[in-house]
Amino acid sequence: MHEPEADRVALAYDRWAPVYDLVFGRVFRRGRRAAIEVAERTGGRILEVGVGTGLSLAGYDRRNLVFGLDISAPMLWKARGRVAGQGLSHVGGLAVMDAERLAFPDGCFDVVVAQYVVTAVPNPERALDEFLRVLRTGGEIVITTRVGAETGLRAVIERCLMPLTSRLGWRTEFPWRRYADWAAGAAGVRLAERRPLPPLGHFSLVRFEKTLASPARMRPAAGNGSPPGYATLFLPEKDS
Repeated sequence: MHEPEADRVALAYDRWAPVYDLVFGRVFRRGRRAAIEVAERTGGRILEVGVGTGLSLAGYDRRNLVFGLDISAPMLWKARGRVAGQGLSHVGGLAVMDAERLAFPDGCFDVVVAQYVVTAVPNPERALDEFLRVLRTGGEIVITTRVGAETGLRAVIERCLMPLTSRLGWRTEFPWRRYADWAAGAAGVRLAERRPLPPLGHFSLVRFEKTLASPARMRPAAGNGSPPGYATLFLPEKDS
């Protein structure tokens, strides 16, 4: 089931790519700023999962080294143009990648940022596991996310809208307990912060701290600061 669902999400965001900045740029601007501000308290090597068209990339301080990935190549073509056009030299690379299957070794990032992504992936808990795996001990996962209602009329409406919003690329029904259950079941995770974000408080900023090292599967190698293996990844050229 995973591959068809991942393909569906990729196709949905391929379709959003031409108008994404216009539709979502202003709506999520304050959330992007909040996520960047929090991520830079730790700073260093930052992985932004679901970087999309790269709206947030210029906001990071140049002292950081930022890597972006997304499941949609058309989104990343726009991000690459933004990096080149604005001279964003602190962006170390962009790659097409599945959030549930990160092609990085364990513990190679200081911060993992996921803005409005977790409710879009087919298996959110698997993606969260991957964020935790590639994060160093003491690092943080910074999430901006829509949190669904647990009960009441809003919860009913969100469930009814799920067939439509799933085709558009995200879930309306996503209660907080999914994050809480994941954190309770994952080794070495501490909820550091949860606070509402505009608009309307239906979105939240969430921080998880990694408190224990993951069992090593790949050992990071010395290099120029890029995560090992990143040089083997590439952003496909746009079809002419």
